[in-house]
Amino acid sequence: MMKFLFMMIFMIPLCFKKQFYWLNQYLYFYMFIMFMFFFSFNYMYMYISYFFGCDLLSYIMIVLTMWICSLMIMASSSIYKKNYYYNLFLFMILILLISLYCTFSTMNLFLFYLFFEMSLIPTLILIIGWGYQPERIQAGVYLLFYTMLASLPMMISIFFYYNYFNSLSFFFLKNIDYLLLYLSMNMVFFVKMPMYFVHLWLPKAHVEAPVSGSMILAGIMLKLGGYGLMRVMKMFLSLSLKINYYLIIISLIGGIYVSLICIRQMDIKSLIAYSSISHMGLVLSGIMTMNYYGMCGSFLMMIAHGLCSSGLFCLANMNYERLLSRNLFLNKGMINLMPSLSMWWFLFSACNMSSPPSLNLIGEILLINSLMMWSIFCMSLLFILLFLSAVYSLYLYSYTQHGKLYSGLFSFSMGYLREYLLLFLHWFPLNFLILKSEYFILWI
Repeated sequence: MMKFLFMMIFMIPLCFKKQFYWLNQYLYFYMFIMFMFFFSFNYMYMYISYFFGCDLLSYIMIVLTMWICSLMIMASSSIYKKNYYYNLFLFMILILLISLYCTFSTMNLFLFYLFFEMSLIPTLILIIGWGYQPERIQAGVYLLFYTMLASLPMMISIFFYYNYFNSLSFFFLKNIDYLLLYLSMNMVFFVKMPMYFVHLWLPKAHVEAPVSGSMILAGIMLKLGGYGLMRVMKMFLSLSLKINYYLIIISLIGGIYVSLICIRQMDIKSLIAYSSISHMGLVLSGIMTMNYYGMCGSFLMMIAHGLCSSGLFCLANMNYERLLSRNLFLNKGMINLMPSLSMWWFLFSACNMSSPPSLNLIGEILLINSLMMWSIFCMSLLFILLFLSAVYSLYLYSYTQHGKLYSGLFSFSMGYLREYLLLFLHWFPLNFLILKSEYFILWI
């Protein structure tokens, strides 16, 4: 594990060399391929060195992080072309990658908390430094205060837990039944997911963030909440059976509310952000059922959603770079201007509503099984939630592609090869990992 960490640290000087923008991306891909080949799938903790180690759950999350970070560089080529502090931009992505790598590979609860909070700083700088509107300051404040306010009780509860059991290793987490500890430990993950009621920071952050910020937020940052819950849930096994009932109901009904809000959105990025909240509500309720299907389904859904929503944000950015607007009314009739991009809109909208053969499909099937086993009354809520996810995905596709062209349009270029490659690199793993889905299902 340390060799990859040292590779990232020694890549820092390359960020500040002129004309090394694309070399950084090639090195990210090289690191990703190296990490793939070094791993042996035997479902144990391995590569244990100091506080770092890797099991299948953290391994797949690290692979997803490396993949999304390399695609962030590819999506943000306009920063390089305009010479808009791209050296600092590369440095921020690298710091973000290092902090996320350490978050997913650490085996100590306090170090997990430390790196979890550290990953917030580069994200905040990405939003404030390379965002579009002046409101990005407000979005950054929302992001910072929601996360920090929820995470301070977690730090206190970690100290309390260490005082009680003298160990913070993920191996030796013991069961403890304190309601206050449960809430203070898990609230930060509920905010990060985000759960309905504490989700207001996410649409603001997405709308104001540059494409790279949106990609890392949707692709990885929301998954930190799910990953953390999967790690610490075994501390509260008996208490969870009593408490999780309320959280599942809030998540499912909140998901339905958010889906209805989603259908009323006029901003493309805002629509995709609200769809993320709806999907993560389903993921949260799956984790809270505390059964095997729920955990596996949530894990699959997190991976699939990371690739799918990141691809959708890339598509929204391609429209924005040409029309300089994200309004659905101004983005009409794009099938006339860019028919080849219309196919990608359809493919990603279809993946967003869990059509086969995307990973979302297996994730939703497992989550439906899990929630139906937990309570048959979830059936009606799930039916509405999954129906509405298809509604807003088709709404997004039909509004952007069909209809009359905006009369104020001037000529613009067709898609570049770089953009089609970027979309393909999101779509290919999303649809072809279904052939190797046992790694996502056998990780417990």
